[in-house]
Amino acid sequence: MLRSIESWKVNLISVWFGCFFTGLAISQIIPFLPLYVEELGIRGGNALSVWSGLTFSVTFIVSAAVAPLWGSLADRKGRKLMLLRASFGMGAVILLQAFVTQAWQLLLLRALMGLTSGYIPNAMALVAAQVPRERSGWALSCVSTGQISGVILGPMIGGLLADWLGLRMVFIVTAVLLMVSFLVTLFLIKETGYTPVSKQDKLSGRDVFRTLDNPRLMICLFFTTMVIQMCNGSVNPILTLFVRELAPNAQNIAFLSGVIAALPGVSALISAPRLGKLGDRIGTQRILLATMMVSLLLLVAMSFVTSATQLGVLRFLLGFADGAMMPAVQTLLVRHSRDNVTGRIFGYNQSFMYLGNVAGPLLGAAVSAATGYRWVFFATAMVVMVNVIFLRRFYRRPKTTLTPPLSQRETAEKPTDATSARSASAAEKAKTPG
Repeated sequence: MLRSIESWKVNLISVWFGCFFTGLAISQIIPFLPLYVEELGIRGGNALSVWSGLTFSVTFIVSAAVAPLWGSLADRKGRKLMLLRASFGMGAVILLQAFVTQAWQLLLLRALMGLTSGYIPNAMALVAAQVPRERSGWALSCVSTGQISGVILGPMIGGLLADWLGLRMVFIVTAVLLMVSFLVTLFLIKETGYTPVSKQDKLSGRDVFRTLDNPRLMICLFFTTMVIQMCNGSVNPILTLFVRELAPNAQNIAFLSGVIAALPGVSALISAPRLGKLGDRIGTQRILLATMMVSLLLLVAMSFVTSATQLGVLRFLLGFADGAMMPAVQTLLVRHSRDNVTGRIFGYNQSFMYLGNVAGPLLGAAVSAATGYRWVFFATAMVVMVNVIFLRRFYRRPKTTLTPPLSQRETAEKPTDATSARSASAAEKAKTPG
């Protein structure tokens, strides 16, 4: 049956399941990570908070540093190889985390996990390179629903497994899921039409940006990715506490907070493919700007809520915008870059995404400590507003036309200006009578 489907559609379906299992595997560890750190011997509120924060953030910090490297290697060796590396590497490292006996061992393995990351951005790059460009918005939005589905289900499954089987078994189950992702990639994904970039023709970071028709817009899109992740992460440190403030008499604060936290993911699943398809028709940049403006208004509204129900409704509405923003950015990255640098561009974008994962919770914790919970939503909205202003500015600015850098072979074959001038002079003399 799969053979009768176009190859890019088979890859799209396979990548969706790969991203689903990856999102599921990674997210189901996060809820009980502080409990695992405590089980490893870290006692006391301050020490536990510091160690939990370090073990959570070190993965993203290391991932941000190495993402451009993996992106460059993807352009040279192929995206499928990077998918296999990431799924197998993360599976092996997470399996080892089940057997640690000291907190420093867990911290070291979480850092190593950052080195092995990169499945989802390379999956996006592979789909972007093979899907017809007029359908890239819809395709990348569909892939994002796989990750979103895994992230939504992961904490619930992880919590159930931790209660039934113990904390260490969750790491083992997670490793098994990543091995499933590895097998799906190995046997179902076929990378067609890929032209490797030789080591001699590999471009420097500056030359990569010289190939772009609008490099300022590309940098702005990188920061947009960071802002999107900051918006999603800034509320996480204070959400449960804010829900408790809104509903002080509720007996099931943990469950209520969990539902409110998951609501944006549910609505994002509904909106992502539909808004991606709409963006292919009316313009992806319009979808991005519109959804960012909607998220800005909803974040401001959240700072004035008086009940947990109001907060839940607004977060559900926010999810419709969230489902479109990141796929829209990725679609624009594809449409404003060339195929031979797509991996590098997605690698840079992934670095900014990881930085947003770190900066978001820090922003939320700092603002809430200084001014209160409600101001976290307002401060996040202001960050979005600044980003919207810059996006509009760079879309109005005329595109910069830059000459793409030449490969070494082309440079050797291209005559110098002096040689060209002499040749032209000789030609003119030949045309002149006598």
